[in-house]
Amino acid sequence: MTFTVVLLITQTVVVYIQDQVSWIIGFSVPTGLMACAVAMFFAGMKLYVYVKPEGSIFSGIAQVVVAARKKRKMKLPAEDDGTVTYYDPPVKDSVLSKLHHSNQYRFLDKAAVIIEGDLTSEGVPANKWRLCTIQEVEEVKCLIRIVPVWSAGIISLAAMTQQGTFTVSQALKMDRHIGPNFEIPAGSLSVISLLTIGVFLPLYDRVLVPFFRRITGHKSGITLLQRIGTGIVFAILSMIVAGLVERMRRLRSINAGDPAGMTPMSVFWLSPQLILMGLCEAFNIIGQIEFFNSQFPEHMRSIANSLFSLSFAGSNYLSSLIVTIVHRFSGGHNRPDWLNKNLNAGKLDYFYYLIAVLGVFNLVYFWYCARGYRYKTGLQVGDFEEGKSLSDVEMSPKNQLK
Repeated sequence: MTFTVVLLITQTVVVYIQDQVSWIIGFSVPTGLMACAVAMFFAGMKLYVYVKPEGSIFSGIAQVVVAARKKRKMKLPAEDDGTVTYYDPPVKDSVLSKLHHSNQYRFLDKAAVIIEGDLTSEGVPANKWRLCTIQEVEEVKCLIRIVPVWSAGIISLAAMTQQGTFTVSQALKMDRHIGPNFEIPAGSLSVISLLTIGVFLPLYDRVLVPFFRRITGHKSGITLLQRIGTGIVFAILSMIVAGLVERMRRLRSINAGDPAGMTPMSVFWLSPQLILMGLCEAFNIIGQIEFFNSQFPEHMRSIANSLFSLSFAGSNYLSSLIVTIVHRFSGGHNRPDWLNKNLNAGKLDYFYYLIAVLGVFNLVYFWYCARGYRYKTGLQVGDFEEGKSLSDVEMSPKNQLK
């Protein structure tokens, strides 16, 4: 919510200053705020609690992969019958939860199998690149399980990136006046999505979650994967609506015959697609962040938090690739391409439909990945010492790890 409020201010106040007052002042405002943030950061350094680094999580991942490869010719029994001894020491103090040993991706289990020469006389690994702990193996499994679901988020976020590009181009050619004297800056139109998020999230938590909880019996009403999938559906609907609105805008503009290509049509016709995109963000983005954080152990939360940023970066690269391909292959034979600078000459609605079609294929791919996904199970260290069992609330009986 804090991030949404910040975006709301920057896309209204700052954009208005840049559009109506001065670009110099408009850029000076965020620059000054960043300078204050840096000063506050250094002023509070003495109050920070420093945690000593214990090595990179990526080195542990690499060690599991290398150790499993070195023991790739080893044969494991179909079921754990006690004939194989795994290296499973107590977890480090920095690890708050101990992961169960699962039967998924069992080829990685070879990295934790103890063979002659793997342990020293003190009972520690002689070579960490030949013997890893069960905890380290299960952490790699968590990462592997999440990658397919994460990759599905890239295409779903590609629809969201259009808000700052072609939606602005459309707004520039539409009537943006509220009253006789005030004109909405085209760059501020995405505020509609932010307002949708701000209004919908409390409604979702207070009304929809209790309602779905009574139906599904699930603590959160619906699972995180269902929430992400719902967001993908809203992204598809947003692109379909965007295509329909753009087609109507182009036809009205051509019929009006304005030399500048202006359309006698209110910019608020773009609101439906932006509202749908706001719902997409409320379901998909927040669902992804919660999903990634819940499926990694606590000491791997840095990777969990970075995955969404990677998804967003990947969606921007994907969007650029799609735009390049459309520029190159659409049009021809003396016809302008779909994304021509003159919106009335192009076919921007076709581009929106293309994103929607890709979204449909992505939804099928996501459904396939989510259908076979197995949620993480683990024990809090304190509960482990007391012999208690704790599994994630997302777990359904058919998807539990064994």
